[in-house]
Amino acid sequence: MKCDAETRRRGDAGRKELLMQSLFSFRRVSASPRLRVLSFIFSLLLFANGCGRSSSTESRSHVESPTQPPPATLLPSDDAGTMTAIRFLEDRVKRDPDDLIAYNKLAVYYLQLVRETGDVKYLELASRAAHASLNAVPKEQNLGGLVMLAQSEYAAHDFLSARDHAKELTEYDPRKGYGYQMLGDALLELGDYDGANTAYARMKQFDGSTSTTETRFARLAMLHGETNEAARHYTIALKLALDETPVSRETVAWCRWQLGETAFSIGDYKTAEQHYRDALVTFPDYYRALFGLGRALAAQNDLAGAIEQMERAVRRLPDPVYVAALGDLYKLSGRDREAATQYALVERIAHLSALNGTLYNRLFALFLADHDLKAEEAYTNAKKEYETRRDIYGADAVAWTALKAGKLDEAQSAIKDALRLGTRDAKLFYHAGMIARARGDAASARDYLQRALKLNPQFDPLQATIAAKALAE
Repeated sequence: MKCDAETRRRGDAGRKELLMQSLFSFRRVSASPRLRVLSFIFSLLLFANGCGRSSSTESRSHVESPTQPPPATLLPSDDAGTMTAIRFLEDRVKRDPDDLIAYNKLAVYYLQLVRETGDVKYLELASRAAHASLNAVPKEQNLGGLVMLAQSEYAAHDFLSARDHAKELTEYDPRKGYGYQMLGDALLELGDYDGANTAYARMKQFDGSTSTTETRFARLAMLHGETNEAARHYTIALKLALDETPVSRETVAWCRWQLGETAFSIGDYKTAEQHYRDALVTFPDYYRALFGLGRALAAQNDLAGAIEQMERAVRRLPDPVYVAALGDLYKLSGRDREAATQYALVERIAHLSALNGTLYNRLFALFLADHDLKAEEAYTNAKKEYETRRDIYGADAVAWTALKAGKLDEAQSAIKDALRLGTRDAKLFYHAGMIARARGDAASARDYLQRALKLNPQFDPLQATIAAKALAE
């Protein structure tokens, strides 16, 4: 599962806080003394063995800004330990359905697996664990369960519910940063950028500079077109993540991948390639970095190498974005039958997503628009999501699908909304240029298309070619 707009669903923040909240909550509930003692001992054992994540940088208010990321090294996997802990905890809740600490820790591990593998089956498991925890002990006495519910909802793209539960956390525990972090994340995805900025400022007020806070301010910088500032924040986040105890290889690899994404966004493909390769040194076969490396190689005209990396990414995770991109590379290579197979797979994944939720709705709408398929369906899907999730990329999806559906006035209005923050994204400029072209505004079309191709001339293997052709005309 690809993290949308790359918003980072960081489950690392607040793990220590989650455990302490669970302990505090459990001491307040009306449970038998024996049950309280056993759960308290169990939680201490988990904490002593590193399950309660802590950071040596949590109270740091100032961090020197590094100019270059630290060299990449292989970080060890704890897959075996994670699965052992999950089996132990699953057995525990079978024997004691009221053990909220075990449920909360299960949700932590399931969400960790979502981040590491992208496998959406763990989302359902995390949600079940969070609900079971809150059924055992209500949220007023179980903030740990409420944390896990909000994080599960966010990961499943239920941003409205995640926002509402995060607000509750800031009310129950107003002087801790974790609730503001989750509130800011949800508000960002819903397009409330002022609210997100305020929430993140409160988070930093309480937590100082951590890998979690730095990644949030990096995202805000990217949205406002401040690419260098975003790279600075991600580099600081990477250094802080390496200082954490224990070090999370997925967090470190994610920071390196984001540095690659930042470089790719401005057409610096060699630097992007190096960041993706560094992420793969840290976390071999990390699906995000495999996909990023494939894009970087394609941008440098290494089509065979790009296909190889994209195929690896799709084997790891058949995300519709990855599958569609692989189909595009097949098409460019003249492998039309294989391309058609990939495009059909995208539609099957989208159909399953429609049955189970909204995880891929926007992505599928953009896929249809990019490939001139089912224009009305694409527009309907994008418009429906934008009714609640009014972020700039939702506006862009409405604009692009409206153009393909022949709704030029709506496309023009929506693309203005998409560009309102000053985001430097070649796809946004490309869409704006094609909309202006369809409306007969040649000057604006030329300006936007030039901006897109100057910023990132190979922003997309197929769409960049269309942009160049439209500009030439």
